[in-house]
Amino acid sequence: MNETNQRDWDALARLLHARGLIDQALLTATRLTGGQSNPTFLISSGRQRYVLRMKPAGQVQANAHAIDREYRVMRALEGSDVPVPSVYLYSEDLSVVGSPFYLMEYLDGRVLVDQSLPGMQREERSAIYAEMNRVIAALHRVDVHAAGLADYSPSGDYLARQIAGWTRQCRATGAADHSAMQALMNWLPRNIPALEETRLVHGDFRLDNLVFHPTEPKVIGVLDWELSALGHPLVDFAYHCLSWHIPSSLWRGVAGLDLAGLGIPGEDTYMQWYLDANGTPGIEHWDFYIAYNLFRLAAIMFGIAERARQGNAAAADAVETGRKAGPMADLGWHYAMRYEAIRKCPAHPLP
Repeated sequence: MNETNQRDWDALARLLHARGLIDQALLTATRLTGGQSNPTFLISSGRQRYVLRMKPAGQVQANAHAIDREYRVMRALEGSDVPVPSVYLYSEDLSVVGSPFYLMEYLDGRVLVDQSLPGMQREERSAIYAEMNRVIAALHRVDVHAAGLADYSPSGDYLARQIAGWTRQCRATGAADHSAMQALMNWLPRNIPALEETRLVHGDFRLDNLVFHPTEPKVIGVLDWELSALGHPLVDFAYHCLSWHIPSSLWRGVAGLDLAGLGIPGEDTYMQWYLDANGTPGIEHWDFYIAYNLFRLAAIMFGIAERARQGNAAAADAVETGRKAGPMADLGWHYAMRYEAIRKCPAHPLP
């Protein structure tokens, strides 16, 4: 037992030993930083290391913290073109660690958070971005029937269902009291584009949910599949592209930076890489997808703020993250109005 975690890990040690995952019924558990949603621990026993993900304790939002879905999708993707850690065990037995959990492979690599990639050469940054693009394009080519994921979630009306779900969460967490969130809650369902395609989507595909090889610009694992579903690939890709729309001073963005000087592709170039990889002719309704994803990100941040208020947040920076929810909603409303302006005067799109 690791005394700093104030949790009894003996039952887990006995279970892993019985399953042949550790050589003796002794382990240490160290809390890993970074996750806002599900508490995550490094499990060590001798030279054997694993990662444990569990639901947070206490009352949580309905359908949130779906670690069973994370386990299922990573198991389905093992051996595919989408690199994922191997998963070994899923349990809902509360007598083991107090919450449902799963155990997965520990990946010895780099998790990069700052999307400007400080300390790297221009060529290294370009290679990292090209690799991110390759992996998300591969994800959106997954044959869900062959992967056994055809029933992974409801299909069709993806945006309508997502907007309705996040709106319910906003009302539950108090986010609806913010003026821009209220405006987006009213505007988004009335302006959903008619065209829709269904693929496996990650839901939170961003730089710091990827593990890179220790020295090479190669993704060795995609993490945090809690929000994955059968949905619209371009909506998923737009979420990934929020970096180009969010200032680094607000939250993990690159808007306003000297991208050419850094060796980071502009959004148009990055988008073309994706389109070429998947044979997609183009993307319509881009500003709607950006507005929706900023609304969703703000809803998540308001939820983090509420969990912090209740003392049930998974990450130490939850309060600070929650403070960014309002500005993120304001940015989302800006893109909603930009989408309106372009639709009214398509011959003169905004810069």
